[in-house]
Amino acid sequence: MRALVIGAGVIGASVACSLARGGATVSVFDRGRPGGGTSAASLAWVNANNKTPRAYYDLNVEGMRMHAALRTEAGGAPWWHGGGNLLIARGDVADEAVRRRVERLREWDYRAEELTVEALHELEPDLAPDMLRQAAVAYFPDEGWVDATVYVHAMLQSAIRAGARLYIGTRARDLTRAGNRVTGIRDQAGETHDADVVVNCAGRWADEIGATAGLGVPLAPNRSLLAITPPALTRLQRVVHTPDCQFRPDGGGRVMVQADWVDDAVTASQADEPPADLALNLVQRAARWLPGLSGFGAETARIGIRAMPADGYSVVGPQDGVAGYYVAVTHSGVTLAPFLGRVVAEELLRGRPDPRLATFRPDRFRASGGAV
Repeated sequence: MRALVIGAGVIGASVACSLARGGATVSVFDRGRPGGGTSAASLAWVNANNKTPRAYYDLNVEGMRMHAALRTEAGGAPWWHGGGNLLIARGDVADEAVRRRVERLREWDYRAEELTVEALHELEPDLAPDMLRQAAVAYFPDEGWVDATVYVHAMLQSAIRAGARLYIGTRARDLTRAGNRVTGIRDQAGETHDADVVVNCAGRWADEIGATAGLGVPLAPNRSLLAITPPALTRLQRVVHTPDCQFRPDGGGRVMVQADWVDDAVTASQADEPPADLALNLVQRAARWLPGLSGFGAETARIGIRAMPADGYSVVGPQDGVAGYYVAVTHSGVTLAPFLGRVVAEELLRGRPDPRLATFRPDRFRASGGAV
């Protein structure tokens, strides 16, 4: 099988790796640098924590399991950072929401527990005591975060060792189609590249590329702003969610900070450059919880454009009965990448649909208005 993968982010790199190792002749095309798009501008939190309904939760749990399996297979994974995730809430309504989440996750066999403030300080001693008075704390020990670019590099190198070819800075301008079959792509220089199957892993641009052959899927991309601090005196070890923001270590003493309300503001403004005032605000909010960040601004900030399907759920599979074409686009890319890499390759190489993807097929938009 000749397979052409569009996009070398976490999903495309994973698919290319599994296809190449499975015996396919693989070519990977990326318009920029591998892992340099949304993959490089993500909190990269691996979890199934608040993923509902159950089918979407189950899919993300499969992603977490595959991350663990991949670490075992590789004898270690320099991209993986465990330690779990801490959720801190304050106020009666927030406290009850935390308790309900822990109860639901336990019923679904997910490791979740409520912690005392004293137990929290054993895990993260640098958190400000004043901010933790009368707080409810939940801990999810199987979660973690990923250096997405390191992960992408490892997957692509594995694919290349298995014979894959990588075309960097080569944009797939459009799909080529003959009747009811996609036959390949045409790049920005007008050169045609033929294939038995094209796998569209272009993330934010997946709908635009698919639309060139009448195979677009509805996306509702949104923006995320990440602020990264200079090296700071902090021993932060894991992902932490607070009422103000969420943050995690980012190597070398740096801390990465994100907040949903900031993302909403950046999405509404359609900003392409990181707003300096919002980046500073993120660091200041994090400093309330991590005093070691006090007086710091953002050393750098990034805007990522999330590949959000219109109904919020992953879109994975063939489309409209057209042969030679497969799309894989999702918001939960970092969590799902190793799982989707394996299962997409299995479906294409073996021709057997995986029932775990049954409710995430692209044709749901045509058939039922997008309900999962």
